Amino acid sequence: MRAEDKVMQKPLFVVCAFCLLTSLAVAQTKMSSTITCGKNTIQQMVPVGDRPNHSFGVTQGNCTATKPWKVAGVDGKEGVGTNIVEVDGAVTKSRGVYVETMANGDQAHYRYEAASTTKDGQMHIDEHKWQLVAGTGKLKGVKGHGTCKGGGTVDSVAYECEGEYTLPK
Repeated sequence: MRAEDKVMQKPLFVVCAFCLLTSLAVAQTKMSSTITCGKNTIQQMVPVGDRPNHSFGVTQGNCTATKPWKVAGVDGKEGVGTNIVEVDGAVTKSRGVYVETMANGDQAHYRYEAASTTKDGQMHIDEHKWQLVAGTGKLKGVKGHGTCKGGGTVDSVAYECEGEYTLPK
């Protein structure tokens, strides 16, 4: 290869890399939502036995988007969260899957991990990270991530969530 050809390849590579990175950055779409979840419809807790107020369990509950976010132009509507939970005194750690049904019937599937603290009957979400891992219909191939904050009581928890998603091209 001639020296002139090598000199021309480097600027071309830089331009192509810039275009690729720019298209990836543009493809991310911001999203935010407020979701309210009622009391768990299923809750199976088992005491560990090593100390008081320490248990493991599985829970499931229904949620409604009070301020829905849009994914691929479709509003979120309602969902079901299924959790694996560890309660240790006032601290609860959970991870699970949230299946959201969109206004058009498509689904968005999220995985999440959360930690919360309860004091005087009030729950405060200390950390909540989620990943949008799959979808159906218009959401097929969607990916995303974000965080939530919020709190409430055992009967009702409000989440304020934000993040970003990408759709396949």
